[in-house]
Amino acid sequence: MDAKLGQSFGQRNFGGLDLGDKRRSRRLATLVDTMLKHPGGTLPDKLPNPADLEAFYELMRRPIVTHERIMAGHTAATRQAMSECLPDGGVILILHDATELDYSTLKSLRDQLGQIGGGINRGYICHNSLAVLAHPQRVLGLTSQILHHRANVPKGETVAQKRVREDRESLLWIQGAQQSGTNPQNCLCVDVSDSLSDTFEYLAYEDVSGRFFVLRSRENRKLNVSVNGEQYLYEAVRKQSSVATREVLVQATTKTKARKAIVHVSFTAVEISPPGKRLGEYKKQPLRMWAVRAWEPHPPAGAEPLEWILLTNVLVLNADHAVQRIEWYEDRWIIEDYHKGMKTGCGIETLQFTSVERLEPAIAVLSTLTTTLLQMRDAARQPDADQRPATEVVADEYVEVLSAYYGTRLGRQPSILKFYLHVARLGGHQNRKDEFPGWITLWRGWMKVESMVAGYRLANHKTRKSTLT
Repeated sequence: MDAKLGQSFGQRNFGGLDLGDKRRSRRLATLVDTMLKHPGGTLPDKLPNPADLEAFYELMRRPIVTHERIMAGHTAATRQAMSECLPDGGVILILHDATELDYSTLKSLRDQLGQIGGGINRGYICHNSLAVLAHPQRVLGLTSQILHHRANVPKGETVAQKRVREDRESLLWIQGAQQSGTNPQNCLCVDVSDSLSDTFEYLAYEDVSGRFFVLRSRENRKLNVSVNGEQYLYEAVRKQSSVATREVLVQATTKTKARKAIVHVSFTAVEISPPGKRLGEYKKQPLRMWAVRAWEPHPPAGAEPLEWILLTNVLVLNADHAVQRIEWYEDRWIIEDYHKGMKTGCGIETLQFTSVERLEPAIAVLSTLTTTLLQMRDAARQPDADQRPATEVVADEYVEVLSAYYGTRLGRQPSILKFYLHVARLGGHQNRKDEFPGWITLWRGWMKVESMVAGYRLANHKTRKSTLT
């Protein structure tokens, strides 16, 4: 229950949906709140009561219950949160990225799903746009989700044919930005994305539409105006002197562990020429922006040196500006965490449906549910989390049960920070001061707290029943 709004998560996101009958929207909100108690595993794990599970299946069978309609409820709640959470001059990052959702085991849907995994498997390219308050960092929710069917491209497709094809994957970045809507007043919204978004078409769209962006470059583009005598982007930016140093986190990969790197920072204004071969729909005119470089001159032995060359149309006039743009790009890892939450946390690929019309709205429901896993972590990281009582963000009985479990260590009125650190301890976190618990650890601990609360409720129910009899 949200103490400020007096509404549950389900009510806030789905209570006002038009599903043809007000009882359906109320039922969906109630079912989502039930799922929040057990977000992991399959649908039967999330809805252990057979009546609730059947009610969810029945809702998904309704033709009016579509992916677009479900997402509309959540994205409206996200935009409301965006408009309410900011003081003047605040920054909201819209993190854009895609992940593959694999439903190859659903044999009856094989012909209705797109190619993934190099064309071997079947499922969706799920392109998400996630709104995050930059400071203090807080996940607000999705502003867009696109379930994309990868096209069966004919052999020998020409550049001109590809340019007019409406199912090009390169258009997902533009579509995600378009669906994210207009920016709230009195704040700066910045689209943040990785190197796959570095197309001239996307850059031109952001420029023409008045949106702001930070993205990682993947092409050594030709400059319309030389910089320090250099005609190409990478050579020009690599000639710039360092103006600052800072520490960045290098994310773990399948082959390497996460590590911290000390990088140098430089920047320069650039004017990028349109490509000689037209690969999208845009005016063939140069684009003015800034390039920010972060590089690691002295990597550890055996490690690949880090280098980011970022492009942005947000003003960069000094070292502080350049460092801030790097910080914004660093936050892009949050959407990768979100994708992990969709799969590992909420088990979105375990859905079993025989119709894409029913599968897709269920994907929307679980995608919405996943945002709460990251919000749990965010609540413990807020600057005032050690000052505010935990009962402002969780129900009294959760605090009471966890306090009883830990005894005097937790106390009867713990702060939000203390409450969540002790939840994380149940999930295996050692409460090291230099390592804040991630969402997976918090989620595991939360599942144990839910079991405790369920036992607490059952014991109270039996006590009341025996008293009445």
